[in-house]
Amino acid sequence: MGGLNDSMVNEFVLLALSCSWEKRLFLILICSLLYLGVILGNLFILFLVIFDSHLHSPMYFLLANLSLIDVGLSSTTVPKIITDLLNEDKIIPFQSCMTQICFIHTIGGVEMVLLIAMAFDRCTAICKPLHYLKIMNPKICVSFVITGWVIGVIHAMSQFLFVIKLPFCGPNEVDSFYCDFPKIIKLACTDGAKLEFIVTANSGFMSMGTFFLLILSYSFILVTVWKRSSGDLSKAFVTLSSHITVVFLFFTPCMFLYVWPSPPPSLDKNLFIVDFAITPVLNPAIYTLRNKDIKVAIKRLLKKIFYSRFC
Repeated sequence: MGGLNDSMVNEFVLLALSCSWEKRLFLILICSLLYLGVILGNLFILFLVIFDSHLHSPMYFLLANLSLIDVGLSSTTVPKIITDLLNEDKIIPFQSCMTQICFIHTIGGVEMVLLIAMAFDRCTAICKPLHYLKIMNPKICVSFVITGWVIGVIHAMSQFLFVIKLPFCGPNEVDSFYCDFPKIIKLACTDGAKLEFIVTANSGFMSMGTFFLLILSYSFILVTVWKRSSGDLSKAFVTLSSHITVVFLFFTPCMFLYVWPSPPPSLDKNLFIVDFAITPVLNPAIYTLRNKDIKVAIKRLLKKIFYSRFC
């Protein structure tokens, strides 16, 4: 971390938050509601999976971890945005900016691995049903989570160690809601073309590679279900619709942000809202509304609450 002391810039200004008071009030309301939905929705799923013994299975173990990651991903940016909207100065210290970037990429890497693990879980459950519990044993599930964190840390640090050594002597204005590698590299007092390529190769190719791997996995599962259900493709889509929806919601913004060299500022800001606020708040709804086991677990929970209160 010695690079921090050599930097002439000790704070960044987030220009995307500079707007009229009326627009700021609107953004505060929207961000607060979305963040509340993220916290309540994902923690509810986490609570349900932990305390309902019927949900103690590999699929729901991974889902609970995904919910926890969604809370973390949203918490890296949205609370800071709400705070900045309430203040006149939209400033983030250099150290906080670097920390935010590291958390974003670490948690993003973990989520990618978890989505791969969930695809593997569904593939095993559908293609190898008799061996499902043997293959997806608790040790394997925990290994997926640990691997996710290891890959996430390596993914973040492999870029951070290059960026932290860059000289920042001004300007210090970031046209965004948050800090990220591509935006910070452009502010360095040196030619950042090679480093931008490294970021694209790392984050961009990782996002695209994971996305296409997941699409291939779910395509294989869809074909398998389709063959077993005598050509009824609707049954296959119902089986995997929630997983496929989550994959598209998570990876579409990632690929635009890291593969497209210079996305328009308006698109960049809108994709940010999708990735850090809308997707984490929609995930609980997608898995709750389209999952019979979760619905049944909610009914059991409501019955317990009702009987304990009125009986």
